[in-house]
Amino acid sequence: MAVYTPNFPGGGSVMEEAWREVKTEGKAEDILRVLEVRGVEVPDSVREQVMSCTDPALLGTWFDRSLTVETAEALFADE
Repeated sequence: MAVYTPNFPGGGSVMEEAWREVKTEGKAEDILRVLEVRGVEVPDSVREQVMSCTDPALLGTWFDRSLTVETAEALFADE
């Protein structure tokens, strides 16, 4: 009998990389959606920076900030 040994997440597999990309893209989209719903104008430069970010921790920080910032640029305060 074959034993299935998962290699995901944490194994550096192609599947893991694809999952990570989808997850970070979803977080970035959530940040932009929160700003949109709150009526905060999002310049293209901010949109590009958010969508190109691949650091889940940083996206989490930006998401938290998106709930209260007055301007989209304020997402990047203290960086």
